[in-house]
Amino acid sequence: MFVDELIIHGIAGKGGDGVVRWLRMPHRPMGGPAGGDGGNGGDVYIRAVRDLGLLSRYTGDNVFRAGNGENGHGKSQEGKNGEDMYIDLPVGSTVTDKKGGHVYVLEEAGQVHKILLGGRGGYGNEHFKSATNQSPEQSTRGKKGEEGEFLVELSLLVDVGFIGFPNAGKSTLLNTFTNATAAVGAYPFTTLEPHLGELFGFILADIPGLIEGASEGKGLGHKFLRHVRRTKMLLHLISLENEDVVDAYTKIQNELRNFDIDLLEKEQWVVLTKSDLVSEEEVSSSRTTLENIVSTKVFVISAETGEGVKFLQDELTTHLRKTSKKVG
Repeated sequence: MFVDELIIHGIAGKGGDGVVRWLRMPHRPMGGPAGGDGGNGGDVYIRAVRDLGLLSRYTGDNVFRAGNGENGHGKSQEGKNGEDMYIDLPVGSTVTDKKGGHVYVLEEAGQVHKILLGGRGGYGNEHFKSATNQSPEQSTRGKKGEEGEFLVELSLLVDVGFIGFPNAGKSTLLNTFTNATAAVGAYPFTTLEPHLGELFGFILADIPGLIEGASEGKGLGHKFLRHVRRTKMLLHLISLENEDVVDAYTKIQNELRNFDIDLLEKEQWVVLTKSDLVSEEEVSSSRTTLENIVSTKVFVISAETGEGVKFLQDELTTHLRKTSKKVG
């Protein structure tokens, strides 16, 4: 079951208690104060990772507790600090402190935020030694750590969005690349909602099919284009069944431009699909024609026969890993 919203409960560690101890000296029956301070309680952090299924694993156990600080020791030795707690959450999570209202947004893998502070350790009796109090008997207890409830809402940040006219082969390619089970059929608007899949931790989305006029609200219209706006990179799929692949390419680009010209600034590759349905001459002609008008990579694949699919997957994975390192 995919979970995109969850309440988690965090408890930072309690500080260890300071202690009363004495360092025995021959000339002083009681000796000098040597009680160490308690260790600080562990803090609670949230950390972004590439794992869409994390929230579903927390539904049965949503309490996260940091370690308590250790009590102080004799011979002026401080107690150990408590172990910090790191709560891993999917990239794209928004975490809201239900009491304080503070909002944390996890946009990149590895991003970390401290959300709860551990309690300070208490003071041992050595801490209270002064010119007027050579044998202090007092110590203090460790402070309680912060505690809170947080609402986690997952808004998927898609690494690659598959765009193109209906029946361009987007769902089929998603299923081939990932373990997704997007519906596939030889008719327009098979996909009414984006379907998601993972490729080595990167999120791929089969975006609903476009029609001419989508930027004006026709067909799935703005609903589709809003999804495209969230993606980092686009694969523009064009079926070789189209008699004019340039026309198909141009119409989709116009829809992106009319809705938000910034969409054209995204990294975009062109993928000619269903090469098994046309002759080699037609494949070669269509590819050459497109390569002469676009300034990006053009791939040819057939999900039916497997032609070009592995090559495209390898190129895409390499590109995503490279650009992810640059960002993160």
